[in-house]
Amino acid sequence: MTGNAAVAIEGVRLTSPDKVLYAEQGITKQALAEYYVAVADAALPHMARRPLSLVRCPEGSGEACFFQKHVGSGVPDEVRRVEIPDGTGTAEHEKGSSTYLWIDDRAGLVALAQMGVLEIHPWGSTIDRLETPDRLVFDLDPGPDVAWDRVATAAFEVRDRLAALGLESFLKTTGGKGLHVVVPIEPRHDWSVVKPFARAFAAGMAKDAPERFTIAMAKKARGGRIFVDYLRNGRGATAVAAYSTRARRGATVSMPIAWSDLGPGLDQSAFSLRTVPALIARRRSDPWEKLGETRQELGPALSALGL
Repeated sequence: MTGNAAVAIEGVRLTSPDKVLYAEQGITKQALAEYYVAVADAALPHMARRPLSLVRCPEGSGEACFFQKHVGSGVPDEVRRVEIPDGTGTAEHEKGSSTYLWIDDRAGLVALAQMGVLEIHPWGSTIDRLETPDRLVFDLDPGPDVAWDRVATAAFEVRDRLAALGLESFLKTTGGKGLHVVVPIEPRHDWSVVKPFARAFAAGMAKDAPERFTIAMAKKARGGRIFVDYLRNGRGATAVAAYSTRARRGATVSMPIAWSDLGPGLDQSAFSLRTVPALIARRRSDPWEKLGETRQELGPALSALGL
């Protein structure tokens, strides 16, 4: 490569490959694209064939970033398009649709890097079954004065409560201060069933321990407590994908981890664009290996919560 001339990665033309996207680490657009190629086998099962919301930072993480849900200018052909009904209006002729983005391969990941995408947020359903989600996400978002060990304890409590309902769950870091507990489900129930279930589950935690948990979204309501965010489970709502980078200092990554790895000494900043490919290469097993194979019927859990 000479100067800042375009390069081709996975057949995708990457312009300005030397553009720095994470100033503190000197991480370039090309490094971002190469990261996604390196983690593609692990990442694509959790990103592919799902409508995406994207955090784009064309000038880098420290500059103006914006959230993009729909197709716009500067979207390479390797990023696919899908028309999704808006679900608004009271009569059929009033309902419109919007064009969303999705990917299905390495070229799509590189194309997102070309767009300056620093965060990938998929729906909880696939483009093949848009109205029946196959994943739930409980986002544990701590108030600024909540210690990490309390967040870890909360994740174990979510896991155990789900297990009592007959649901196995999986864990990942968020690349920030919280944790995501992910529940694969059979895509049999629509959003009008799944979101109330998630709310009832989170509300049960807040009711049983109001001094520790809240379902109030307002930041001022989180003092000393953890926001059990169930809102990720509505139609069109998203959560950051496993293995996605974050538009944060340190180029952190949302990283799947085993429940046995969760404890007071876990350092989320250890999972970054620089470190994750090597961590994947040397780990003995994928902590989410069984997630895609896990088929769980939500019906019994709905009944247990009186829904």
